[in-house]
Parts: sequence; C-alpha cells; structure tokens
Amino acid sequence: MKSFAEIYERAAKRKGGEKELEKMIQLRMKTPQELAEIPEDRYLAEITRGVFNAGFVWKIIEHKWDGFEAAFWKFNVTRCAYMSEDDIDQLARDVRIIRNRQKIITVRDNAVMVFELSSKYGSFGKMIGDWPEADYIGLLALLKKRGSRLGGLTPQYFLRRLGKSGFVLGKDGTAALVDAGVIDKFPTGKAAMQNVQEAYNQWQQESGLNQAQISRVLSLSIDSV
Repeated sequence: MKSFAEIYERAAKRKGGEKELEKMIQLRMKTPQELAEIPEDRYLAEITRGVFNAGFVWKIIEHKWDGFEAAFWKFNVTRCAYMSEDDIDQLARDVRIIRNRQKIITVRDNAVMVFELSSKYGSFGKMIGDWPEADYIGLLALLKKRGSRLGGLTPQYFLRRLGKSGFVLGKDGTAALVDAGVIDKFPTGKAAMQNVQEAYNQWQQESGLNQAQISRVLSLSIDSV
C-alpha cells in the first residue's frame, strides 16, 4: 500500500503546491458535542435530502427544499414516524416535493430509525458524535441495516454535510484507493470496506489529519477514468 506522504505529494503537485492543497483540505468538522447538539429533526431532514438526491438532480431538490420542509412537518421525528397511509397518499400528490412514493415512505421508516436509536444511545446526535472515526464503516453499516435506502454513498454524503468526519467514496477517491493498492474496485463487501477503513486508520496515524481531510486529499490526487 502506498504511503500517505506519497499520495499527499502527488495531490500537492496537481493542485499548485502544498500551501494551495492545505487551503483545499481545511474542512470544518464538528466536535462530538456539536454533533450531539444538532436537533433530531435536522438529522432526519439531511437523511431525507440524501435519499431524494440519490439518482436525481440535486439542484431540483435544493430548489424544492422549502416545500419538503413544509410538507414533512419540518421533519418532526414523531410526526413523521406516525405517517399514515392517507398521509403518504397525500404526499404522493403534493407538488411541493418530488412525488416518488417509495422515497416518501423512507421518511417514515427513517424517522422510526432515528427515534429507536435515540432511545438506545441517549440521542441520535450523541450516537453520531461519539462514534469513532476508526470504525466509520461500523456506523455506515448500522445506518444501512436500520434505515431505509441508506446504503452506498447516501449516508457518507449526509454525514459529511452534517459535519461528521469520515470518508466519501466518490469516483476520484475510489480511484485513488485502487491506485494505492487498497482495493481493486469500488468496495461493496465487508472485506473490502474493512480494507478501506484500515488504510484510512493507518494514514490518519501517519499524517495527523482527520479522515475527512484524508478523503479530500485522495480525491485531489488522481482523476477517475
């Protein structure tokens, strides 16, 4: 496996030197306390944004977002968890949102997930904040198992937007992992994801950067083909 120093040097050369690269990786990640203080309706909102963004034009979701907030009761977790079939039928006809019935149902299912995990961990935000970077894949696996349509890149994107440090396996970042000898293709199985986690953990110890910064460096170090 390539050293992080080698990957960092290549990224710096591509982006105009170390000073320029340093500017590009100054990501403001939240502390565990800050993540714990985020209201649970905001977690459900960002989860929903991620689900609806998947396979769709993000700008359209952004344009309609005020409509989403209104239609889903400002993402009140209890109200969304108790959505009735009549509620879902009405939302499937609501022009303020994207009228994808299956994705609308995920709001209810993911509200239930937020509620249940909050009960187990004290709050959903506390769970997110306390989860260690060294087991980021464990958090992703939990969200996929307990949530609805929270596989692939969806949880990685919404966690990054909320300020949780971890990796995002976009095309360039994945290409960098392949080039570094960590994986041979986009990771889907447990073994491949474990290889990714172990590489990130090693590079974090080597560099002192958080995993979000390492992810950015990797994505800047190569172009996917």
